[in-house]
Amino acid sequence: MRIGETRQFRRDPLEYIDNLRCRSTTGVFRLPWGGYCVRDTDLAQTLLRSPEYNSGRSGFFGDLLPTRRAQVEVGHAVRNVLRAGEPQYRAVLTRAVAELPAVSRWPAAGNELVYRCLTDLLLHPGITPARTRRLMRQAVHGGAGGVVFHAPHAWQRARAEVLRARLLAAVTEQVRHRREHGVGEPRDVLDAVLDACATDEVTDRTAAELHLMMFRAIVVPLSSSLAWSVLLACLHHTSDSPWPWPAGQVVREALRYRPMPWLLGRTIPHPVEFGGVAFRPGDLLSASPYLMHQEKGRWTDPDAFRPERWDEPGEHGSYVPFGAGPFACAGAAVAQTLLAESLTALTRDARLTVTGGDTRPVMAEGNVPRPFTLHRTELDTEGR
Repeated sequence: MRIGETRQFRRDPLEYIDNLRCRSTTGVFRLPWGGYCVRDTDLAQTLLRSPEYNSGRSGFFGDLLPTRRAQVEVGHAVRNVLRAGEPQYRAVLTRAVAELPAVSRWPAAGNELVYRCLTDLLLHPGITPARTRRLMRQAVHGGAGGVVFHAPHAWQRARAEVLRARLLAAVTEQVRHRREHGVGEPRDVLDAVLDACATDEVTDRTAAELHLMMFRAIVVPLSSSLAWSVLLACLHHTSDSPWPWPAGQVVREALRYRPMPWLLGRTIPHPVEFGGVAFRPGDLLSASPYLMHQEKGRWTDPDAFRPERWDEPGEHGSYVPFGAGPFACAGAAVAQTLLAESLTALTRDARLTVTGGDTRPVMAEGNVPRPFTLHRTELDTEGR
């Protein structure tokens, strides 16, 4: 990317990609950092759902798992643990929100809130050494950055690599211990990974890598999407009255308006013409959930944040905040439930307002909100 393009991208990444789409004269446009993106929603749906472009393993897991079947089993096992842990998440959430300060800095405070509610589901305290759980906490809050959440500075990322190595070593030792003693009914995400990877092809170290990957894949999207839900709802409802929307509608609209994954890539398996462009095997072609969620003619007022659209017929276009087709996120429904529960707890008997909010994202793990301050004022028994 040229210097001017880099500045435009950093100022507003979503506006930048939308401008690329508008300038395109074909169904597919080139991305300046490499690869291509589909311009048209129908073509994007074909790319995401067609078996022709979704053969083999998902790139999400890299080379950690030997087969697509193993990938699916890990995804489903982790989802099942989170689903079974919803009551536990809800109980911790009530205490965590009660202890939230009246003024907090987000998205960092949201990161802490989500992690606190998930920590025992990620590594169960009754079977995990305290040192390993401390390292996991440091990976989120230790000041190193970069292990779980993106670190903006090179020195933070360097420190994070040291912490990441220590955490992986500790989890690898825990994997070895649990495999020696057997894994029964999964009690946490690590158990779920081991239960789905009961094969010699997955080493102890690889299982630990998978756990850290799932750790990030759970905590980062949940915390970022919760921050977007809080920010967008507060920016679009500034009166003293309670929000006019149910929490579930706010979450769904936030996931439409600012979906966490902004590009979903597929590697072209064989020579093909797609959207008026000739592709060779190995070329990377992506669909953009953001562009699909903004297409005029398929959504009413797509540029507007309107949670009420989810209670109105004929308001919906293609909705893919968790992907679509064979590689769609297995935990999509659970994620939406946890987000709605979190937002409900934050708004219960309280008024939320923000200062410093900006709807332009920062591209880190995906669409991440820029920092803002949340003011949470508890209401009296009469709602004042």
